[in-house]
Amino acid sequence: MPALAKAQLKQPLLSENDLKRVSDHVYVIEGFPNVAIVVGIRATLVVDTGLGERNGVTVMHAEQKLAKSPILYLTTTHYHSEHTTGEQAFPASAIIIRNTVQQEEMNKSVGAHMDAFRKMSAQNLDLLQNVKFRPPDVLFDREAKLDLGGVTARLFYVGPAHTKGDELIFVEEDSVLIPGDIVQKNIFPIMPNADASLKGWLAILDQVEALHPKFIVPDHGPAIVDASQIGVVRTYFLALQARALDLKKQGVSAEDAGKTITAELKAKYPDWPNPNNVAGEVLRVYEQSQ
Repeated sequence: MPALAKAQLKQPLLSENDLKRVSDHVYVIEGFPNVAIVVGIRATLVVDTGLGERNGVTVMHAEQKLAKSPILYLTTTHYHSEHTTGEQAFPASAIIIRNTVQQEEMNKSVGAHMDAFRKMSAQNLDLLQNVKFRPPDVLFDREAKLDLGGVTARLFYVGPAHTKGDELIFVEEDSVLIPGDIVQKNIFPIMPNADASLKGWLAILDQVEALHPKFIVPDHGPAIVDASQIGVVRTYFLALQARALDLKKQGVSAEDAGKTITAELKAKYPDWPNPNNVAGEVLRVYEQSQ
């Protein structure tokens, strides 16, 4: 976890000034992370919370300005701290919904993740004081559809990729995909531990590409991208996988292969943050190859 902490992107406070409109019903606060808000006539859905209560308050202020109804749903793309720990800023009436696997992973691992984030900066330590969670109101296994009134949000779980419980959201009428960390632009992906799955990641990319989204709202980096980014991420992973398997075939250790491929990819993508994540991706290839 400390390696993950060192590799994370900078963590500015969220600001309502960074609110952008994506489509007829979808908005995003660009920051750490990008927080999506889907507004219907009957209800509103917020996707992710920001890091700690202070950021959660910012999200709630933005939601209240946009909402057309008092009914509020909250879901999270995965259990990591910047996506979940602003939960206590949401009212008790907010309906928390997430997939069962993510909730189990959250129960098990969010404490250690918060501890790692607290060690990163004084700001994080302050933001993550007295974090409180409550049990979700709704758990689903594979899919849940929310009729928000004039717009439908499809929440779905396919399998492990970045984490064991990655959740994606597709806003059907607007053709907007909210993919968590699965599709991002100009950022080295993170596969932080053995629960991450390259095979799963590639399978999810295939499934979301079949949706032909018009817009994609990633968790980190640029807040609005198009569907071509799915292919970019796939090409990146297939090339990394091929290179790692070639080095493994040559008898190179996972550690040395990680160093070699990290250097190669840093040279190829000098402006991408999180290069230290490459070694973890290589290790997953070594672990998960037959």
